[in-house]
Order: sequence, then structure tokens, then C-alpha cells
Amino acid sequence: MSGESFENLSYEDRTFTPSQSFIDNANTKSDIYDEANKDRLAFWEKQANRLSWNKKWDQVVDWQLPFAKWFVGGKLNASFNCLDRHVIEGRGERVAFHFEGEPGDTQTITYKQLLSDVCKATNALIELGVKQGDRIAIYMPMIPQAAIAMLACARLGAMHSVVFGGFSADALLSRIQDADASLVITADGGYRKSAAFALKGAVDEALKGSTNVKNVLVVKRTGQEVAWGSKDVWWHEIVDRQSDKHEPEFFDSENGLFILYTSGTTAKPKGIYHTTGGYLTQAAFTHHAVFDLKPETDVYWCTADVGWITGHSYVVYGPLINGATQVMYEGTPDTPTKGRVFQLIEKYKVSILYTAPTLIRTWMKWGDEYPNGSNLSSLRLLGSVGEPINPEAWMWYREVIGKNNCPIVDTWWQTETGAIMISPLPGVTATKPGSAMKALPGIGAEVVDDEGNAVGNGRGGYLVLTQPWPSMMRGIWKEPVRYKDTYWSRFNNLYFAGDGAKLDKDGAIWLLGRVDDVMNVSGHRISTTEVESALVSHEAVAEAAVVGAKDEMTGQGIVAFVILRGGIEAAKGDTLVKQLRDHVAKEIGAIAKPRQIMVVAELPKTRSGKIMRRLLKDVAENRAVGDSTTLADPNVMKLISEGLQSGKSED
Repeated sequence: MSGESFENLSYEDRTFTPSQSFIDNANTKSDIYDEANKDRLAFWEKQANRLSWNKKWDQVVDWQLPFAKWFVGGKLNASFNCLDRHVIEGRGERVAFHFEGEPGDTQTITYKQLLSDVCKATNALIELGVKQGDRIAIYMPMIPQAAIAMLACARLGAMHSVVFGGFSADALLSRIQDADASLVITADGGYRKSAAFALKGAVDEALKGSTNVKNVLVVKRTGQEVAWGSKDVWWHEIVDRQSDKHEPEFFDSENGLFILYTSGTTAKPKGIYHTTGGYLTQAAFTHHAVFDLKPETDVYWCTADVGWITGHSYVVYGPLINGATQVMYEGTPDTPTKGRVFQLIEKYKVSILYTAPTLIRTWMKWGDEYPNGSNLSSLRLLGSVGEPINPEAWMWYREVIGKNNCPIVDTWWQTETGAIMISPLPGVTATKPGSAMKALPGIGAEVVDDEGNAVGNGRGGYLVLTQPWPSMMRGIWKEPVRYKDTYWSRFNNLYFAGDGAKLDKDGAIWLLGRVDDVMNVSGHRISTTEVESALVSHEAVAEAAVVGAKDEMTGQGIVAFVILRGGIEAAKGDTLVKQLRDHVAKEIGAIAKPRQIMVVAELPKTRSGKIMRRLLKDVAENRAVGDSTTLADPNVMKLISEGLQSGKSED
């Protein structure tokens, strides 16, 4: 039986050092780590001073494990920090958002205009009876009013609970009920894949359940026909007639800012609860340091939807606090052409791009001709977020999108952490393809074994956080016991992130995905991430998903599902499957050779791009496929199940 918490199978020797000119002009220098290590709390106080405080704090942190309060006694307003202060300080004419709708409609919104729009929306919320502490559900397409609604809630000290616009009526209802929301802000619909989709109907369906919702505020986006009831109010009818002036109130640093639900695969969704001062401090600092933002000259684009934590921290709060100019895009990356994202980079001269590995691998699958068809020379920094990025996708991102000129910041963090925790600093770190490298200044992270002991370089284990951090969740909404049990019970006095990780020989951190996704093959604990990376490093493979399926001989057998790159023929059949199995054995060892490989057209993904491996496991173990309602394309599982017998290979 292996003594390792995780097998450390793959290795990576390639390193990329930032250019001298990037180093010279970077926002952060190498001494920032020493500064944070010398006095961690003084370091975070310095970062908190990036914000505008109405009243200074009395205490930096009050840590009663596992509950934290940061900048205790301080008062501030999130909306004021994002908007008013820029206008007051003469930056009102700077563009906040270049909005591009999927049909091609555009808006250019300055900070002054955005402040005006948020004040009007705030006054409308007051007319609808919203007050400090209320919870407001937001269920919107990716349009400016989504950010405006969030900022209006924050301005009033009300908590927003944004529900991704792709979720079902049942998912929306459960979140409205758990937060006890009094208002829902939505739209008639939005645009996706060249067609209007409906949102208002899902809200109507959800509100057939028992709720305390008094009103539904509806943005007219598509003009599609909607049912109308006594609770319904058109956004344009109530917001447009409001005053564009609103004097913000300043709230306690620990005033609730938002609840964001993470959907578990079995238990009910967890309402991750964040407050104001600490969250804004770390969101602003990390956005400035990790993305090396120069607000006067950069055009920044984070492709995430505001329905996810990435959209909260790195579309709304972090960038706006830092005075960034952003691109906001409503639609899908393949509409009306697979080159749409690259055309927008050229159009708006985007210099910083932050996106997900799943989209990067999709671009790889589509082929280089799409990025090569646009001028991407404005790009100077690339980022990835959402899951571990395999080295070959990292290299493709660097070479094809970045033209070997852009540092890549591969970031690790969670809804629960609120902001980036592990990432290279682009002017400091020599990066390795696929590694998030090391914890940011002021953050304590370790890789530990089953007993909670640090594993040391060259070993694998569990990623834990060792010290409280400003943007940490303040709990699970109304469920303190569940919060302790979920995050603080596995290891004594350590936050367990639920992810496996390894340290390479140099101490760089490699994320190995969720511990739930670890396979046990003949007593060896193997991460799905490493096998997937080995498969994608083959020239024929664009994307791969790997699961462990029951096996009488080995406990679990490795079953892989692969998507081929554009132009590669699947007709090679058994020959290609044998090549891929041998390739994995060569890359990381015979123990990791897949028992079975299936060539598929698509993988089952949620609307945020996460691969749903439990559904693939159902297929691999010949079970009825479980709940697939959260899939972006529910037909995917049927196609995969039908193709199960193809690609079998034993030896």
C-alpha cells in the first residue's frame, strides 16, 4: 500500500521568467513577501488603506477560530469605494465598462455614468422598501444592470444573492428561500447562441413556492413577451424617474455584503456569507498585484459571469475599486463565430485577459486559426481561474494567445476564500506551466498528509490554509455547525479547502483537483488532474476527463473520456486509443494507464464550465446517469452513454 497521501506522478522542468521591462514596471517587487512575513497584520492594514474608510478600524483582526472579524470598528461603503471616490478624485470620465451584447449592441459607461445609474437604482430600491440587512436575489444575464443592481444593494447595506442566470426555477427557489430574499431583480431574458432565452418565466415558476418576496424588478433586455403580475415592476419605469443623487451611508466593516451559493452534488447548496471591509481589501489588493493593473492604460477583461465568485471579486468589486476599464460581454464565445472573443480583444485593445482553463482547452479544440485571425498584440498579461490548468493548455495559452510575450498568472482560490490565495506575481515569479506556484503575501498555505503534518517538497497531500485572511467567508448562512464541520473538522486548527495538491522539488504548489476526484488504483492514490494533463499533452487531444470506476482486480480502474483537436480523425479507432494509453504510461507511469478510453464530441459541463465527473462515473460503471439538470447541454450524457462500448481496450 502506498504511504503517500497522493502519488506525485508528473513533473515539469520548464520555467518562464518575466522580461526585464515587465519586472522594472511591475506593481509588486520581490520584497513584498518579506514585508508580509515580517508583520502580517501590518501588511494587511497597509492594503486596507487602499480603500476609503469613513472611520478607521480599532482592531485589525478578531480571530475566534473558526470565526473571523477584520478591521473591527471600521466603517465604509462598498459602492462609494467602487464609484463615488473616482468621480470625486477627477476620474469620472474614465470608461468603467465597454459593454458588448451578443447581438452586437454596445454601451460605453463611464464611472460618472455608472455612479448616476447606481444612485437611481438605489433610490428605486428604497421606494420598493429595501433597507440595510435585507437580502436581494439577482437573476440576470451578463448585462450592465447586473453590476448596477449589486452596487445598489451594497450602497444600501443590503446583501445581494446573485443566482447564475442558467440555473433552474427550483435552484432559484431554494436560494430565495434559504436567504429569505424580499426582492428579486431579473430581466425578461438575455441572448445566448444567437437566440433570446427567458428568465422572467423561471422567476414566476420559482415564486409559486413559499417565499417572502414582495416585488420582482424586471429589466427589459430582449423585449420578449412575459407574464405580468401584481408584484412585477419594470426597471425602466421605476429606475429611470429617480434622482441620480444618493448620499451613501457608511456601514460597519463586518456588515453583510453578499451571500453566494455553491451547489453541492448531494446536500443542499451552501450559502457562503461574505462581509465588507476584509473582502474588499483583499479583492482590491489581489486585483492590483496579481494582474499588475495600470488603471490609466490597461483594458481588463475577466470573462466570468457575475453569477460566480470570480465575477463578484474580479468583475465588480476588485476592478471598480481600482478604477479599471473593463470589457463586459453578454454572450457565448462561439457566437456568431468561434473567433468572437479574439475579435473583441482586438476591438477594445484588451491588455489583461482572465479566463477559465475549460475555455482555453475549447479554443485549442477549435483550432489556432481563430485566435490567429485577430490582432492580439494589445495583450500583456494572461490569467486562468476555476480549476487546475494542464501544462499543455498553459503552453498553448502562452504561445498562441500571448505570442510568448505575456506572463501567465494561474490563480487558485474559492467562493469561500473570496479572493485569490495562490498565484504567481507577474513581475516577480518565474512560472512553471500548470503550477499556481506559491501563496500570495500575507496568506498561509501548506500541503499536509492525512495527519495534518506538512509533507515537504516532492510530496503530495491536502491543501490547507493556516492563518485567517481578510476576504475569508464569515460562515455558511444560518448554518454555523455545518461551516465548522465542512471546513474546520478534518484537520485541527486548519482550513481544509477540499483540494489535493503537491509540492514539486522546488516547493512550487500544483493543484490536483478535488479530493473527491482522487482514484485509488491498486493502493495508489492518483489524481484525475495528472492523468488528464498527460492525455492533453498528446497532440491529438484537446480536452480530457478521467474518473475511477470499480474494478475487481485493482479496486478502481482509470476510465478516460477525450475530445480530439480540430482536424484529428477519430476514425483511427483502436490505434489512437492504444497510442493514448501508451502515452500516459510514458508520461507518468504504467500505474496510471487508463483501462478504457472513449473518444467523445463533448464532455458534461455545468454552465460555469466545470466537468461533472460523477455523471461520467455513472457511465463508466454502467449505472443509470444521475441528476443532470445543471448541465449546460443535457443531451451530452445520452450521446456519451450510447458510445460507451467504443474505445474499450484491455491489456
